Amino acid sequence: MKNLFTPENAAMLLIDHQVGTSKLARNIDPAHLLANVRALARTAVASGMPLVLTTSQEDHFQGPLYDDLAEIAPEAHEARIKRPGVVDAWTYGPFKSAVEATGRKKLIMAGLTNDVCTVYPAISALEDGYDVQVVVDGGGSPTQAADDISVERMRSAGVTITSTNQVMAELATDWASPTGQAIQGIMYEEILKPLVEG
Repeated sequence: MKNLFTPENAAMLLIDHQVGTSKLARNIDPAHLLANVRALARTAVASGMPLVLTTSQEDHFQGPLYDDLAEIAPEAHEARIKRPGVVDAWTYGPFKSAVEATGRKKLIMAGLTNDVCTVYPAISALEDGYDVQVVVDGGGSPTQAADDISVERMRSAGVTITSTNQVMAELATDWASPTGQAIQGIMYEEILKPLVEG
């Protein structure tokens, strides 16, 4: 692939993975969703990729971020961008500035929910000249129809649609490399272990 996303050229953006918002992702198993989000965050930390976290209205029903994110990436968690209610995170100045500060033009996004919190910043960043991949199973929507529609809207705009395992493999590039070995270990622990040993 000529347009490969790597830990050296991409940033990971995790949008609104909040305890309350997670209850709205009804088209994906909650445990599977959390495992995917953990895998994405761990991959960013292990590979040295910039990781930007954002929340929306933490003092409302959305609540705090998953505790797991604070444990996996304490610095990113502490620096998270707390939006007061702006739906399209990309249009909220502090979030966009945090992404720009990474210096990366390739963005890997996942968010809750796909049909509200992910679709708009993905398209907005694309319109601003960024190369965007959305990890669909790193999020979810209230219904499968809502998720399908959001995916189609993003794809039609030019966003690349991917999955957790797929983007992790792309970032690994070579399973035998030190980074590849680290990512492979994360993938096994978070996602593959129940399938292989279950």
